[in-house]
Amino acid sequence: MEVQAKAKWVRTSPRKVRLVAQTLRNLPVSEALVACSFMPKAAARDVAKVIRSAQANAENNFNLVKDDLVIKDIRVEPGPMLKRGQPRAMGRLYSIFKRTSHITAVVEDRPGVVRRRAAALPRAPQPTARPTPTPARPRKAKPKAETGEAEAATAKADVKEPQSRKGEAKKTESKKKDEPKKDTKEKKSK
Repeated sequence: MEVQAKAKWVRTSPRKVRLVAQTLRNLPVSEALVACSFMPKAAARDVAKVIRSAQANAENNFNLVKDDLVIKDIRVEPGPMLKRGQPRAMGRLYSIFKRTSHITAVVEDRPGVVRRRAAALPRAPQPTARPTPTPARPRKAKPKAETGEAEAATAKADVKEPQSRKGEAKKTESKKKDEPKKDTKEKKSK
């Protein structure tokens, strides 16, 4: 059975309302109302109002179950235009059309067609501890006698390198300071 509700003279352009209406066709009423609540368009409030009215008509006037209702059609027709004007240059009038629309929502009873979701979806088991990362390449075991000498040699090399770099940097700075400055004034005056 089809039940309808109308909203007339809604102060929104029919073109804007149709953008919302075409996305809601053939949806269950409950899902359409949820979709309207999350739409960023202002016309979604007006469309949701008409859908709720059609749902209430079906429930109260025809004793239909609201969970079985599906939106069969949403029609948006243009209503009368309010013609206004804005004064422009050289005494001209710039016309402004404030459009209105008539929204009709048709709801149909389709028992058993609407799929009901489970109350809670089963969740995947969560791991209790994070797995330890594996090293990129395995280390080779060295004999104990060699490891002590190798570590000492690398430690000495590490210590000497930073000092020698610092010394080199100091030498270059001192050379720059000792160089005499060139007279740039003489060149400019010639």
